[in-house]
Amino acid sequence: MIHKTKLCQSYLFFLCVVLFFSCSENKKPNVGHINLDIKIERFDKDLYNLRGKPIQLTDSLLHQKYGAFYEDFIFKMVGNESYTRQQILQGLYEDKNKAYTHLNHEVDSVFPNLDKTEKALTETFKYMKYYYPKAPIPRFIGFLSGFAYQTPIGDNYVGIGLDMFLGKDSKFYGALVHSIPLYVSRRFTPEYIVPRVSEYYVRETLFKEQDEDRSLLAKMIYNGKVLYFMEQVVPNHLPDSVKIGYTAKQLTWCKEFESEIWAFYLENNLLYETDYTKIQVYLSEGPFTPGLGENNASAPKLGVWTGWQIVRKYMKENPEITLQQLMADTDAQKILTKSKYKPKLMK
Repeated sequence: MIHKTKLCQSYLFFLCVVLFFSCSENKKPNVGHINLDIKIERFDKDLYNLRGKPIQLTDSLLHQKYGAFYEDFIFKMVGNESYTRQQILQGLYEDKNKAYTHLNHEVDSVFPNLDKTEKALTETFKYMKYYYPKAPIPRFIGFLSGFAYQTPIGDNYVGIGLDMFLGKDSKFYGALVHSIPLYVSRRFTPEYIVPRVSEYYVRETLFKEQDEDRSLLAKMIYNGKVLYFMEQVVPNHLPDSVKIGYTAKQLTWCKEFESEIWAFYLENNLLYETDYTKIQVYLSEGPFTPGLGENNASAPKLGVWTGWQIVRKYMKENPEITLQQLMADTDAQKILTKSKYKPKLMK
């Protein structure tokens, strides 16, 4: 009889755990009714497959199909207005330009198709349309950037520089270490396409940073809102480390020293500092944050991470606040105060 009771209790506990996690994973609204099917146009394939054709014809076809993106690609990404479109195309196609051919083959091998990425982007932008029905859905265009542009945004398009997502062990990145540090190129993997496209779209199209947001606190909250918004729209399987661009070790470090990080801001009167030369170190990319942690073990852009935690706490403490209300609120001090953010020392 005792064994039966224990078994029933264990079963009920297991059932409660399953229900809890099921509910946790199904917080997102139903977007099945939103009609959207994102496809990524393959400019990289069109450009490569047209080699050998008359340059004037190639130029005309690409210009007709890709419009503003093609203009930007030719004159801003691979060339400049000192040359004509045909001259720049010819330079790409020249036999001596073996690098372009090799890179194209590498991209083809990593991305024979973009089905998974298209599915994930479709899901993400359905959620964006759910929250902001009038949000414009741009064209998505895959291309080779020459390791210069990851996700450029232009007139009604979002570019995806596929050569910037080949995988951290790509032979190309090792050769570019002087211009692209390894702490940056380690994020050049396919799983980063959706969060990076989403982040830049959110920052450049939906919620641009205000010029008056000059204090570290204001910038913390702005960046925190961007990451919180991303949480609501990107696929659930993406870990927090990928959303913010940390290694798992860096994320663990932040959680372990959260209270010390917060104390550091307060002790050094940094929250209301507006001198960008003093606060940029807490907002910018890097291998670590100078002055914090031992043996360079700290995570970079700690202000961004802290802002994310403040916004999370704010939304938890104020469940009546909608996502739209959060994103429209520019009062960083109010969000901090109402978040009741006071991380405790870990024992």
